[in-house]
Amino acid sequence: MREKLTVIKVGGKIVEEEATLHKLLDDFAAIEGYKVLVHGGGRSATKLATQLGIESQMVNGRRITDAETLKVVTMVYGGLVNKNIVAGLQARGVNALGLTGADMDVIRSAKRPVKDVDYGFVGDVKQVNAEFLGDLIHKGVVPVMAPLTHDGAGNLLNTNADTIAGETAKALATLFDVTLVFCFEKKGVLRDENDDDSVIPQLTPAEFKQYVAEGVIQGGMIPKLENSFEALNAGVGEVVITLASAINESSGTRIKK
Repeated sequence: MREKLTVIKVGGKIVEEEATLHKLLDDFAAIEGYKVLVHGGGRSATKLATQLGIESQMVNGRRITDAETLKVVTMVYGGLVNKNIVAGLQARGVNALGLTGADMDVIRSAKRPVKDVDYGFVGDVKQVNAEFLGDLIHKGVVPVMAPLTHDGAGNLLNTNADTIAGETAKALATLFDVTLVFCFEKKGVLRDENDDDSVIPQLTPAEFKQYVAEGVIQGGMIPKLENSFEALNAGVGEVVITLASAINESSGTRIKK
């Protein structure tokens, strides 16, 4: 029987505010067994960019990353946010190591090709070094992964944190029994977006298709769930979508094959 590993993805909003960060770190430290934390940090990047006089451009919720913006997200994601999390986990007895995809060639990406939009220095993940990550994890190290990767030619690339979490979970599923947890500001996938208690407790592919057809599930939740089913098909044992403050509870939406 393979050892259990929990991959937790948290959005920037959770790790950028002191109160929610402390609660998250307490909860994450309490998770038993092997674990990985993947984080965002977009609001902090936008705030710093504004202070530096750099305009943040977004298309469909995704950041256009020009050369100046890349400097900002590298400072914020790989530095400020990542190291605050690592220091907070060390204070809680968790031996954490902050990583970008460039460190030890953990995640290599290709620059996103220009189609309708030129996203600039944005990466699409091509490979995850599961063997290296697995060695670290078996040594008792807890990777804390920033949403930055590299192309192998010296260029850093801004990379979606949900994608990093999904691709990392898929790669590590060859070595562990992986549970992937996406944390966000709702209690799970909702039947009614205006009713926070209308959580759908479990979702199968057939139910997902039905809810999309009925308009119950729409917008940004669709790609998040498509990524979840893709992860299950690639060997991840279970995917959970839940509140960041409920990662140690059995609430939320469980995605099943």
